[in-house]
Amino acid sequence: MSYEIYLDANATSPVLPVARAAALAAMDAGFGNPSSTHATGLRARALLDGARASARRVLGAGEGQVLFTSGATEGIQTAVLSALCAVRAGRVPGRLALYGATEHKAVPEALAHWNRILGTDLELRAIPVDEQGRHRLDVLRELAPQAAFVCTMAANNETGVVSDLAGIEQVLTECAPQALWMVDCVQALGKLPLALERTRIDYAPFSGHKLYAPKGIGMLYVRPDAPFTALMMGGGQEGGSRSGTENMAGIAALGAVLAALEAGGTFRSMDELSVMRERVAAALRAAFPGVVFNMPFDLSLPTTLNFSVPGVTSRELLELFDAAGVRVSSGSACSAAKAAPSHVLEAMGVPCWRGASAVRLSFGPCTEAALIDAACARIERCGAILRARAAAPAPLAAITHLVADGACSWILSDPEARACVVVDPAPALVERLAALVRGSGCTARAVLSTTANAEARGALARALDLDRDIDAHGWPHGHDIVALADRRPAPALTVGRLTLARRSTPGAAAVAFLAGVDASGVLAGAGLHYVFVAGAPTALRAPHLAPLLGPDTLLCCTEDDGALSCAAPAAPAVTAPPAQLDAADLERFLEAHPDALLVDVREPHERMAGPAPSWRGRAAAHVPLSQLVTHLPGWLRAEQRPLVFFCRSGNRSARAALCLHRLGYRAAYQLCGGLALNTVLLEEAAAA
Repeated sequence: MSYEIYLDANATSPVLPVARAAALAAMDAGFGNPSSTHATGLRARALLDGARASARRVLGAGEGQVLFTSGATEGIQTAVLSALCAVRAGRVPGRLALYGATEHKAVPEALAHWNRILGTDLELRAIPVDEQGRHRLDVLRELAPQAAFVCTMAANNETGVVSDLAGIEQVLTECAPQALWMVDCVQALGKLPLALERTRIDYAPFSGHKLYAPKGIGMLYVRPDAPFTALMMGGGQEGGSRSGTENMAGIAALGAVLAALEAGGTFRSMDELSVMRERVAAALRAAFPGVVFNMPFDLSLPTTLNFSVPGVTSRELLELFDAAGVRVSSGSACSAAKAAPSHVLEAMGVPCWRGASAVRLSFGPCTEAALIDAACARIERCGAILRARAAAPAPLAAITHLVADGACSWILSDPEARACVVVDPAPALVERLAALVRGSGCTARAVLSTTANAEARGALARALDLDRDIDAHGWPHGHDIVALADRRPAPALTVGRLTLARRSTPGAAAVAFLAGVDASGVLAGAGLHYVFVAGAPTALRAPHLAPLLGPDTLLCCTEDDGALSCAAPAAPAVTAPPAQLDAADLERFLEAHPDALLVDVREPHERMAGPAPSWRGRAAAHVPLSQLVTHLPGWLRAEQRPLVFFCRSGNRSARAALCLHRLGYRAAYQLCGGLALNTVLLEEAAAA
C-alpha cells in the first residue's frame, strides 16, 4: 500500500531492482541448465561461475568453497551435519557442542536433530552472554578444551549486537585447536567487513533474502581443510557438494546484489547508517518518553534498534505501528507466531517488562533518507496517540481481558463507581495492567489470583500502592459475607455496585471468584455474571461450581486456548468452526444480509492510527477484543444477527468468532486475513 513504511529488514528485505532484473533475465534468456554442454547451458554456466566469483571476492573466501544453497537454514544443516559426521568418525575429539545462548533457533535445533540422528552423544551447552549480548569469553575459555564443535553468530538478528569474533577466535586457537567453528553470517553480509580466509572459521552460512535478493537462495562458505559431508546427493551439482539443479534465477539475483556490493555506490556506509539510526532513535525518544534500548549502540549494527516502552506490550506497539503503516516486529520472524518471550533478551538478563515490551526496528543498507524521514514522522504520530490515551484514558469496560504468553488477565470494573479488581495478573502484563488501572481513575480494591501466583500479583499490588493484610491469593482480611446459590456463606468484596465472592476448590490450591449483583445478600442466578477460574475453557471441569452458576454466567479462565478464554456452563454444543469470509465473500454476504454488523475488534489506539474501516458507507462497530466479554451478554440474549468480525491480520477476529460460536452464537463470522488482505475496507475509508 502507498502508505507502507517497511522497517523489518532483518526478517526479510525487498528485492533490489537490479536483482529483480537479473532474475527475470535468467528466466528469460538465461534459462539453460548449467550442467548442459550446449551453448544455452554454457551461457548459464558462465552466469553461475560469475556469481560465484563475485561471492568469493565479497566473502574473502580465498581457497575455501562457496556453495549456493536454498538459504541459511540449509547452510546451517550442512555445516552441522559435516561437523558431527567428523566427530562420529573420530576425526574431531571432544564431548561438547557449544552454541551461543542468543543464536537463531535454527542452530540449537539443528544440533539437537543431527546429534540424535547420528548418535554422536555430544552434550549441547549454551555459551552465556553478558548484559550487552556478547558471548562470555571466560565461560568459553573454560568449556573450549572439551568442545568438538562451536557455533556462534557474527551479528544478532534481534538486537544487532556484533559478536567479538576476534576474541572467540583467540580463545579457540589457544584452548580448542581441535574444535570446528561455524559462524552464522546472515546479518553480516553487506554490513560488516568479511575476510573469511584470514580467520579460522570453518563454516559460514548466508541468506540472500536478508540483503535484497529473493527468498530461496543462499551461500555456504567452507574452509579448505574443514570436514564436509553433503546434505543433498544425487546429480553431482556444485562440484558434488550440493546436488540439485541450481536455482539460476536466485543465483543471478544474488550475483547482482554481490556485484553492487563490489562496485560501491548502492549500499550506504556504516557512518551514514549510524546517522540514520540516531535519527530514528531520537524520534523514538521524543515519541515514547522512558523508552529503553535493549542493545548497546556502540556494539551493534547501525541498521537495528531493539527497544521497549514502559507500560506498553510489544503486541500493542506492533498493532499501533502496523495501523500507522509502519512494519516492525517483536523479534525473529521465525518465532513471531510463538507465544514466548525472546530467548535473546532473556539470555541478556533483560527485565521481564522489557522483554514483554520489546520491538525490533530494522532497515537495510540501501535505505533512502526520505524513508527515514517518513518513518520518524509516523513514529511521532504513534507516540502522540499513546500520549493522548494517557492524558484522556477511556474508562474501563465492565470486563477487560488481556493475554500474554498464553496467560489471561482480567479487570472487573464498575466504571461509574470508579472501582475495580484485577484477577490473575500475568507477569508480562504487570506494567500494562497498572497503566490501565491508573489511567482509568479507578481505585483497585484488590489484586487477586485464582492460583497462588505471588510474584506477579505482588508486583502489581505494589505498583498500585495496595499494601494490605492479604492471604496467598491476594484476598484481603476483614471482608463481608454473601450467600451463594447453595446458601453457603462466602467471603465477599464490594466493587462499586458489584459483589465479588470467593469459593475454594475442593482438594486443590486454586480458588474461584464469583462476581455479579447480589439480591438481598445472595449472589446467584441471573445476578451472577462472571466466575473467574483456573484452567482453559475447553478443558475446564468444575462440577463443584455447577450448582452455583446461573444460565447466563460466563466462566473467565486463566489459560488462553486460542478462542477468547470465556465459556458458558450451559452453552449449546457447536462443533463446526465459524465461517471465514474473504473479500469476495464479504461483498456477497453483506448484500445478502443487510442486517449484518461489521465489528472491528482492534484496540482503540489502532483505530486512532489509521482510517476507520467501512464498507460501502456501512460503518463498523468498534468492540475491542479486550472488551468483547462485556458485550457478550447482550449479543447472547438478543436475536442472533450476523456478526462479521475483523482485525489487522485475522487472528483476533478468528478468536472472537470462535468464542461466540462456542457459546452457541451460530451467526458469527470472521474476515479471513483481516485488513492486511482486505485493504478495500481501508481504501474506501481513506477516500471518504
